[in-house]
Amino acid sequence: MINATKKWIFLKVSTIILIPLMIWFVINFVSVYDQNYNQVISFFSDQIVKFILSLLLIMAFFHTALTISEIFEDYIHNEKIKSVANKLLYFFAIIFPLITITVLLKFGL
Repeated sequence: MINATKKWIFLKVSTIILIPLMIWFVINFVSVYDQNYNQVISFFSDQIVKFILSLLLIMAFFHTALTISEIFEDYIHNEKIKSVANKLLYFFAIIFPLITITVLLKFGL
């Protein structure tokens, strides 16, 4: 399979996965918006919420990295710069969600 086809399929699949996750996030964000601190902490302490939020973060960064790499493919013509930019992009797309999820889990959220 061609690399561009794989990226296109991954973009479509990640979009389909992100839609229900974003709906879940918006609904729950609205529901905890007016709650007090203890109720918000209680909500984010639930294991299912932690899992779904982690999945949302991972999928969002994955989708964003694929989208930005397509922009690099279209607008950066120097192959060395394009390669370095894509490698840095994928590195940060892995590191940022891991750091965020680690911090959330470490501080009890």
